[in-house]
Amino acid sequence: MPSVCKLLFSVSCFWPCTACSASEIASSHEHLPAETHHLLPYAECVSSRVKRFQRAAMLPLKDGDKPVVHKLLSSGCCARCVLRFCCVSVQAAYRKPPQETLEELRVFISNTENGKSRQSATHPAAGSPESQNAAGSDPPGGPPIKRVKLEPAEPGAAAAEGDAAAEVKVEEEESGVCVACLGILQELSGPNQAVKIAERVKEGEYEFDTLVLSVSLPAQLCVREHSCWLHVKKELREKSSALGKDDVVPVKEAFKWIMQGLVAKELGGVAVVIRSLFEVSVEFTHPETEADCHFLASTCGDCFKPTKNKQSVFTRMAVVKALEKISDAVFLKHYAFPPPRPSSSCVPRDVQCLHASVFIAGRYNKFCRSLPQTPWLIDGERRMESSVEELIAAPVLSSFRAAGFNFSSSGREDVDVRTLGNGRPFAMELLNPHRSKLSREEMKQLQETINESSDKIRVRDLQIVSREAMGRMKEGEEAKTKSYTALVWTQKAIQSQDIAFIDGIKDLTLDQKTPLRVLHRRALAVRQRVVHRMNTRYLDPHHFHLELKTQAGTYIKEFVHGDFGRTKPNMSALLKMDTDILELDVESVDVDWPPSIPE
Repeated sequence: MPSVCKLLFSVSCFWPCTACSASEIASSHEHLPAETHHLLPYAECVSSRVKRFQRAAMLPLKDGDKPVVHKLLSSGCCARCVLRFCCVSVQAAYRKPPQETLEELRVFISNTENGKSRQSATHPAAGSPESQNAAGSDPPGGPPIKRVKLEPAEPGAAAAEGDAAAEVKVEEEESGVCVACLGILQELSGPNQAVKIAERVKEGEYEFDTLVLSVSLPAQLCVREHSCWLHVKKELREKSSALGKDDVVPVKEAFKWIMQGLVAKELGGVAVVIRSLFEVSVEFTHPETEADCHFLASTCGDCFKPTKNKQSVFTRMAVVKALEKISDAVFLKHYAFPPPRPSSSCVPRDVQCLHASVFIAGRYNKFCRSLPQTPWLIDGERRMESSVEELIAAPVLSSFRAAGFNFSSSGREDVDVRTLGNGRPFAMELLNPHRSKLSREEMKQLQETINESSDKIRVRDLQIVSREAMGRMKEGEEAKTKSYTALVWTQKAIQSQDIAFIDGIKDLTLDQKTPLRVLHRRALAVRQRVVHRMNTRYLDPHHFHLELKTQAGTYIKEFVHGDFGRTKPNMSALLKMDTDILELDVESVDVDWPPSIPE
C-alpha cells in the first residue's frame, strides 16, 4: 500500500506530499483495505494543503514581507500593487491573473498562522494534560508526535484551518478598485486592453519592425503611492527593516511588464522593446480623485506655477517635485492612509501612435522668378500660389504617409532669384510617417514624380538621411562660399574698359547694415562679409554681367545698389555712378552635402 504509506508520512510530517495526490487515493479507495478508509478525510486535507503551499511557494516573497502584505491587502491594495511594494521585480509574477495572485498572497500570509497553530497542537506545553496523555499512551521508543497528528479532529477543524486566509479583511472585495493604482493594474491591464491597443495600431496602418509601449498616468497616483509607501516604511521600521522609495516597482513598469507580451501577441508577434522608432502610448485619467493633489499647493506652492500650455498646474512632474520636498509628518497631516477608496477605475483615453521622424535630403534647382522658397503670406493673405517647399513636399508626404513636415535649406533665395548649377541643399523632417523605409528604386521614382509635377523646380540626389547628418548642412554656414551672376544696370553709359578694373578686386570686405527690405524680420546690425572675387562681362552701354564668389550670407542686391549707403563699399561707389540689379541667379552653393547619387 504505497499510497497510504506516503499519505501517512505526509500527515505525520504535516508537509504536503507532492508524489501522491488526494485525488489518486480517492479514485482508488475501493481497492484499499477497509481498515484504511478512515484515512481518506485526511487525504482531502493534504490535497488542499498541497495546492496552497505550492501556490505560496511560487511567489518571490520573504517571511519579512508578510506584515506588509497583510497591511496592504487589508487597506484595499490590489494583488499586483502588493507585489510592487514588496519590491518584487520578477516580471512573470505580474503577468499571472490578479485573482490567482491574490489567492497566493492569502495563502502566503495564512501559512504563518497555521504553522503556529499546528506547532502548538503538535508540541503541547510541558506539564499540560495533553502532554501527559500523549506521553502516557505512546509505546516505548515510538514517535510521540505521529499519533497526535492522526487523532480525529473536531468537526469542521480542517475546514477552519483551510480557510484561515479568509480572516484577512481584503478591501479589494468591497470596493473593487485598488486604492494605489486606481484600477490600472487590474482590469485595465489584461487581454481586453491589449486588444484595444492592437486595434488602434492596426487602424493607423503603420509600417514598423518593433514598438515601444509607453503610459501616461494621472498625477494623483503619485500622492496615493506616497501614502502607501510611508505606511509600509513605518511597518518595516518597526521590524528593523528599511525600504527606499526607489525600491518600489513603479506602476508604469508593472503595466508594461503585463501588457507587452499581450500586445505583441495581438499584433502577430511583433517585438515590444525598450527603445523603438515607433511608440504606442496609453493615457489614463481619473477625474474622481483629481483633488488628491490640491493640498500640495498650500504646502509646496513654489512647485506649482501656471504655464501657457498646461491646463492644470498639477502636472506629474510638479507633484513629484512637491512630494520630494514635503516632510512625512506634514504629508500625513493632510492625507490619510489608506487613501480614500475610489468608486471607479481610471479612464483610458485614446491610444496614440507616433513614429519617429524620418529625414530626407537632396538639392533643388529653381527656374522661375516668381516662386518663393516657402509660402509667401502677408497679413494672412497668400501672395503666390505655390512655393518650392510645397512642390517638393506634396509627393514626399504622399509616399511616406506623413502627418506633416519641417523644411530647411542651406540659405534661401528671394522670390525673383533663380537657383541653377548643382542646386541648393535642402532637408525635410517628416513628422509621424506611417511609412519609414523606401528602397533606392522607390526614392528614385519619388524624385522623378517631383520633377514631373512642375517645370518650375527640379530635385536631385534625393535620399533618406539620419538626424545627425542634418547638422552638416548648417555646420560653418558663414564660412562657406556661394557663387552668383547678376545683371547690372548703370545710370551712365559705360565701355568695357570702364569696368575692367573690377576683375582685379580680391577679398573685398563689406560692412553691411541690415537691409531695409528685411529689417522687419531681422535684427538691426552691421555684418562683415567678404567678396572673394568678381568677373565682369560687358553687354551694352548700360548693362553688364557681374559674376561673384562671396562669403555665405552676403546681400548681393545691396552690394550692387548700395541700399542708400547701408552697404559699404558697393558697386555704385566703385563705379562712381548709380547702379542697380535687374536679375540675380545663384550659380552654386558650395556645401558638400548631401552625397551625390549617380544618375
